[in-house]
Amino acid sequence: MKRIFFISLILISTAYLQAQTETDALRYSMTTFGGTARFMGTGGAFGALGADFSCLSVNPGGIGLYKKSEFTFTPAFHLTNISSEYNQNSGDDYKLNFNISNIGFVGTFVTKAGRSTDNTKGWKSIQFGFGLNRIANFNSRMAIMGINPSNSLLTEYAEAANASHSLYPFDTELAYNADLLYYDTTSNQYMYDAMHGGVEQKKMVVTSGSMNEMVFTLGGNFNDRLYIGATIGLPFIRYRETSTYRETDIADTINYFKSFSLKNNLNTEGSGINLKLGFILRITDWVRIGGAFHTPTYFYKMTDKWDASIVSNFDNETQLNAESPSGNFEYSMTTPMRAIGSIAFIIGKYGLISGDYEYVDYKQARIQSNTADFMDVNQNIKNNFTYANNIRVGAEVKLDPVSFRGGYAMYGSPFKSENQNIMQQSITFGLGYRQSHFFFDIAYVRTYYSEDYYLYSQTLVNPVHNEINKNNVLMTFGLKF
Repeated sequence: MKRIFFISLILISTAYLQAQTETDALRYSMTTFGGTARFMGTGGAFGALGADFSCLSVNPGGIGLYKKSEFTFTPAFHLTNISSEYNQNSGDDYKLNFNISNIGFVGTFVTKAGRSTDNTKGWKSIQFGFGLNRIANFNSRMAIMGINPSNSLLTEYAEAANASHSLYPFDTELAYNADLLYYDTTSNQYMYDAMHGGVEQKKMVVTSGSMNEMVFTLGGNFNDRLYIGATIGLPFIRYRETSTYRETDIADTINYFKSFSLKNNLNTEGSGINLKLGFILRITDWVRIGGAFHTPTYFYKMTDKWDASIVSNFDNETQLNAESPSGNFEYSMTTPMRAIGSIAFIIGKYGLISGDYEYVDYKQARIQSNTADFMDVNQNIKNNFTYANNIRVGAEVKLDPVSFRGGYAMYGSPFKSENQNIMQQSITFGLGYRQSHFFFDIAYVRTYYSEDYYLYSQTLVNPVHNEINKNNVLMTFGLKF
């Protein structure tokens, strides 16, 4: 059974407004390859190749292989399709997004040793670069529908209210104010009308946003043999989620109750900083190896804003509305370090084959705050997450001035349990056209994986099985000078 944790906004009190969970840390830790079309078309396996702007976010040593200055710009189309199955009912939806996958500039300065005609040894060139690479895309739309014959979301609300003997403004208090929960003075318990289920449940979840990284890189070429570089990365997060959940008594078998809808909004913004160090060593004219190390990314300012509302309808045609206050919380977050090893084989002027191995330990992620205790969340991260092995391979065939590319990427599951496997796979294709001062590349990337999603408590409902397919089409326009 494949599973990913549901991002829950329930059980949030006014005294402890914490919507941050291990799911948030995972979402911003699972970056994938992104940037130029050439990079994407070869599966992102550029750690030992260099001379592509995307390398500044993967192996900054690749900047040392630039021979000329360069400007790149990459618009992209992103289409996510999610097919859902819940209690023998199917749902399907998609979301199309236009974005900028990359924009950047690299300046190359040839040194005196590099201009020498007598093969003078030393630093041949110095390069610097700055720009933007997209490293995560959060755009999606999910539609779920099914009949629950045994319980309701209100079952969970009633259990929570009875266990805590209090109401919370973002869920149980909303339900109480909308007459969906009521207090029975005989049993001294919170009760609800749909005690035995029999409701149609629908949910629509729409997400948007991205994680982009501003990069500032300095590197050099030593003796046309060793290429080194360092990047200061400044990632920034924009994430939006709107979920609409609805229950309906479609068979008209529940007294008083007709339907209700719950809407949750979550907006997250954040800024961070990291350091990347890398090298490429040309062992022979046809073999290169590379290595890179990424420090943990420290998101020094994360801000969550959220709210919720309920509209209830009853058999007597009464309609009630209840709205929560606006939640607002600032915190910090650290995502894991990464280590990358690479090898590439250059087949003369005819093409290349390359591969990357990436190690990332997701249990290193942490959430911190001066005003709230995240010990339980961080313990859940350590208990549930593990390290992942990510592999990228790619190839390019050159038939000047045209190049053909293909690749494959596998991103290991971050979950410790084998029953929680969300391994992602990508298949990539690309085409390029190059002249001395201009180039154009196009790439297609298809990423697919599956997950189990829970409408609410796993002890009450069956999982929603999701099949996710992400499709990217990218076009890079480049100038060399």
